[in-house]
Amino acid sequence: MQAREANKYGDLKRRLVFLVLALVVFRIGTHIPVPGINPDALSDLFNSEQGGALGLFNLFSGGALKRFSVFALGSCRTSRHRSSCSC
Repeated sequence: MQAREANKYGDLKRRLVFLVLALVVFRIGTHIPVPGINPDALSDLFNSEQGGALGLFNLFSGGALKRFSVFALGSCRTSRHRSSCSC
């Protein structure tokens, strides 16, 4: 009987573990800054635009935009035949 119950929730457990690991990877990735960016100038920009559209975008990204992290850039596949990004 226990083997049947363990098998019943096995897929759910596997999916939850994947979700938690994906969230951990994302949270770690939001702390990796983009190379070549002056953090002081970026901090001044965000302090001057406090409460504006830039602050709103930073709010939705969970602070990743203010840190200008690698994951704040987003991912986009590119194609030779398209001039724009299709995210």
